[in-house]
Parts: sequence; C-alpha cells; structure tokens
Amino acid sequence: MPDELDELRIAVWNSGFTATPPTPHQEQFHHYLLEQYKLYVEMTDRMSARRALTNSFFLTVNLAAVGAIGTANVGDLSRESSIVPVIAGLILMSQCFVWFHTLRSYRMLNKAKYSVIEILEEKLPARVYSKGEWGAYVRSGKKGRYLRLTTAEQMMPVIFGAGYLSVLLHSLWSG
Repeated sequence: MPDELDELRIAVWNSGFTATPPTPHQEQFHHYLLEQYKLYVEMTDRMSARRALTNSFFLTVNLAAVGAIGTANVGDLSRESSIVPVIAGLILMSQCFVWFHTLRSYRMLNKAKYSVIEILEEKLPARVYSKGEWGAYVRSGKKGRYLRLTTAEQMMPVIFGAGYLSVLLHSLWSG
C-alpha cells in the first residue's frame, strides 16, 4: 500500500541520475557541480538575509516616523506652515515607494535564483530544494492558505504609504 510520501519520493529523487560508477571525468564534473550548487544555494540564502535586513531597516524607519507623527500635533504644524507636513508626507510616501520596489526587486532576483537551483538539481541525485520542500507543501493540501512572504512583505510599504497619505490629506484639509 503506497503511503502519502511516495509521490514526493518520486519527485525528489532524480530519475535521470544514474548510480553507475562514474568515469574520472564524470566524477570531476559531479564534484564541480556539487561545489557550484552549494555555493549558489549559499548565495541565494545570503540574498534572502539581505532582503530581511533591508526590510527591517525600512520597517524601523517607518515605525520611527509613525512614532514622530503620533507625538507631533499635526494641526499645529498645519497652522504654522503647511509646507512642513506636505514635505514630510511626500518624503515618507517616496521612501515607501522605494521600499516596495526594493522588495519587488529582491523577489524577482530570488525567483531567478531558485530557477537556477532547480536546473542545477537536474544533474544531482536529489532535488531537495526545488521539488522537496515545495512538493511536500503542495501535497499537504494547504496550498490555498499560504501567503508568500514576499507578498506579505510588499503589503507593508503600501499600508504605511496609505497611512502617510491620509495624514498628509488630513493636514492639508484641516489647515
């Protein structure tokens, strides 16, 4: 009786990979391929770490801005000089635009990197990265409940930008 993991086993183990003893040339090829694969997976992981660090930076800047807005009396600023909240709002919305597009760029780069990993794994005995993890998740039946991390991350600059826009509009209309 087949268990639930049989389909995953078939997907992960590369049927195109032969277990026959390699020639010296093939052995050297597999050695170099494995080293390239390890290096590329490490570089991809570092890219994800940089994305997280960049996201933390922008999140910190925005939380500080929200704290500053919360402690400032926007009404007083609009009476004294309506240009101050306008400039601040435009700067904050601009940095949200940059934040959004930075995350989008990281998402596109990661997608390309994972495609290369998938191609490299075609020459390896197992495709643990490209077929294993995602294959296990898709086969778990929870596909509809998953919100990609990059999608969730990209919601943050939109939410902050909308908040800044509302504060900007409020300061313009109340002044």
